[in-house]
Amino acid sequence: MARGKVEYNQVGADYLKQRQLKRGAAGWLLLAGLGVSYVISGDFAGWNFGLEKGGWGGLLIATVLMAVMYGCMVFGLAEMSSALPVAGAGYGFARRALGPLGGFATGVAILIEYSIAPAAISIFIGGYVETLGLFGLTNSWPVYLVCYLIFIGIHLRGVGEALRVMFVITAVAVVALVLFAVGMVPKFDGAKLFDIPATDAFGASSFLPFGITGVLAALVYGIWFFLAVEGVPLAAEEARDPKRDMPRGIIAAMAALVVFAALILVLAPGGSGSAALAGSNNPLVDAAKVAYGRDNWVSQIVNYVGLAGLVASFFSIIYAYSRQLFALSRAGYLPRWLSKTGKRKTPYLALIVPGTVGFLLAFAIGEGDLLINIAVFGATVSYVLLNLSHIVLRKREPNLERPYRTPGGAWTTGVALVLAAAAVVATFLVDVLAAAITGGIFVLALAYFWFYSRHHLVASAPEEEFAAIQRAESELG
Repeated sequence: MARGKVEYNQVGADYLKQRQLKRGAAGWLLLAGLGVSYVISGDFAGWNFGLEKGGWGGLLIATVLMAVMYGCMVFGLAEMSSALPVAGAGYGFARRALGPLGGFATGVAILIEYSIAPAAISIFIGGYVETLGLFGLTNSWPVYLVCYLIFIGIHLRGVGEALRVMFVITAVAVVALVLFAVGMVPKFDGAKLFDIPATDAFGASSFLPFGITGVLAALVYGIWFFLAVEGVPLAAEEARDPKRDMPRGIIAAMAALVVFAALILVLAPGGSGSAALAGSNNPLVDAAKVAYGRDNWVSQIVNYVGLAGLVASFFSIIYAYSRQLFALSRAGYLPRWLSKTGKRKTPYLALIVPGTVGFLLAFAIGEGDLLINIAVFGATVSYVLLNLSHIVLRKREPNLERPYRTPGGAWTTGVALVLAAAAVVATFLVDVLAAAITGGIFVLALAYFWFYSRHHLVASAPEEEFAAIQRAESELG
């Protein structure tokens, strides 16, 4: 059955029965915890490299701009996830707004972000374990392997169990952030924020030591405070009441992340100096040591308990990649066998296959910065398409039932769209190689869609049914 430029295949009655998720497993509080869990590792490491690119002032402006972008986008996602509560989330929203190609491109961008990020985080966890001298390891690959085996195993047990474990780990990481903030307040000195000397770049000053271009280069690191919070809607088919809980969960998560970003960005360099953290692989621990002039209770707590932050993001992003892959596979955009679920209604192949690829990437490449930059590039491309999808849906389907409506409507996501486009440009300034690798993956994926998957789509997949309903309503109108 052909519709436009795509063709739909008939599937048996048991097709969707073999591809069911467990409904009612998550309320809004667990969803908010999931959103924080996705992101929290970025508070412990990574953001500080923006100091090296833009100085404290440049990173501050970049972080504020990215907070605005994510905030505006989250409002749009809250609306779309309440109107279209499907596991495909971003792919489903873009499929409805931009058609099959736009939906597939958005899904691929999200899948790149979520399948590559855990590989990068496993490398950071391995480095953390080595630094702490745990288990006498001199090579981190066993840590990568153990991380994937344990946390994929927990996900295979069931979504309810996985989300509860994730919530506990995230809570531990949050406690570490709060204790760090409390310990750094007495050591804060505003002058330390501006201890990176000004260069001769255009517009350089003590506030912007690398000038105007430093702000653009720092955008990628401002993203680290919020990267992946947009994954909350991937839990839509497993939420208790997605029309009500999705908006509450994702907005609550974003609010918490803004608070954490403000505390870390001000207190860490304000207690130790921006220059001391610019190239640090463990900035919170280093900040506490420099501020106190020695090892102390703050650095000890963050050093050990802070590992929970990396584990929380690793654990939760595994959930995200499995649901995005599950949805794309169920609809026929990717091989259908990847979307099968087991007795516990978990997409076991969508968990295991990307996990295997992630471990091999971590083992073979071993460069967390390169992998995370690939993930960031995929993310920024998806942000452009997600915000565009909201604007198109607002314009083309004004009467679509929207249990939650974005404040400011399309103007809000219009702001996010402009800032997301700037973030795409910024990724080229930071890492051309990562952008080129991501572009190559996109080309291969789009070729697969054009030559194969667009001829083998599944009309009964929820995301495709939503689009079919819209098309029928349009024709009746």
